[in-house]
Amino acid sequence: MISLRQVQKRFGRVVAVRGVSLDIPQGQIVGILGPNGAGKTTTVRMIAAAIPPTKGSVEVAGLDAVGRSLEVRRKMGYMPESAPLYREMRVRDFLRYRAGLFGLTGKRRAEAVARAAGQCQLENVMHRRCAELSKGYRQRTGLASVLLHDPEVLILDEPTSGLDPSQIAETRSLIKGLAGRRTMLIVSHILHEVEKSCDRIILFAAGQVQADGAPEDLIRQLPGSEQYTIEARGQRSAADIFRTLPRIEHAESTALPDGWERCTITFARGTPDRREHIARAAAEASLLVRELHARVSTLEDVYLSLVASAFIPPPPLPAGEVAESARPEGASSPAPSGGGGRVREAGGGEGP
Repeated sequence: MISLRQVQKRFGRVVAVRGVSLDIPQGQIVGILGPNGAGKTTTVRMIAAAIPPTKGSVEVAGLDAVGRSLEVRRKMGYMPESAPLYREMRVRDFLRYRAGLFGLTGKRRAEAVARAAGQCQLENVMHRRCAELSKGYRQRTGLASVLLHDPEVLILDEPTSGLDPSQIAETRSLIKGLAGRRTMLIVSHILHEVEKSCDRIILFAAGQVQADGAPEDLIRQLPGSEQYTIEARGQRSAADIFRTLPRIEHAESTALPDGWERCTITFARGTPDRREHIARAAAEASLLVRELHARVSTLEDVYLSLVASAFIPPPPLPAGEVAESARPEGASSPAPSGGGGRVREAGGGEGP
């Protein structure tokens, strides 16, 4: 469905995206993560045919995103973080207006509005003005407005930003319900929401893909140590007892106000589950144990580990190559020169 091959994007002397190659099949829900300036937004804008790559090729549904950009855009539904609604319009009128922008008229427009409203559960607020809607319903209305033309690819930018816990759960359920044949890209900084909503996560940093895979696979591959916490009480220090265990890296005890001690035990990464061994060592030393648990690595651990190691100074431009000059925000992209997806442009859109 979506294919990127050695895609690079420059803004002046800044290399925002560095040789990214990706394949995203139809029907997959993909989370796009990364810190500010990582290149994720620039990559998504190239996929959406909003800006062309400096080098490389981008294809959506077999269409070149540069040479056939209008056709690619017709297959896209894009919802920014703040849904762009006309506050004075009623929800029904706003959706009818948006459907008209997609070229839908008459019966087709009415059917599209009814379908999108049903998908986003807006039936009870169709008569209300957009200004009267809660943040959750504003997000739903914005989402409905990009579903009207039944796009093959849906791009959502921070879809749960600013929502309360119940609204987040509703939005997550809605996103899951929209999956299937539709490919979805979710750009977000809310890691646990991406982990719950997405089949696959692509982590950007320093203009490159640093990690790509299912959330559980990325967590499993995280380098580092295995850590356990035990709360115990006995004649000897728990840390002294557990320091004799094989493959242990560190053991440290802290006294608790009620007379118990909390011991943190660290093993080398890749060590099999050691809880049984810890419990046996405690029993042999006559320690009373009231709590024993393993620290579970999270997507946040993956994110912080990879982002911290990814930042490198941008290399200079190749000798003899002319830098692109930045153009003002909103200026139109130049026409593609030549065929395929390889173009040189005078500048473009946002920075990295």
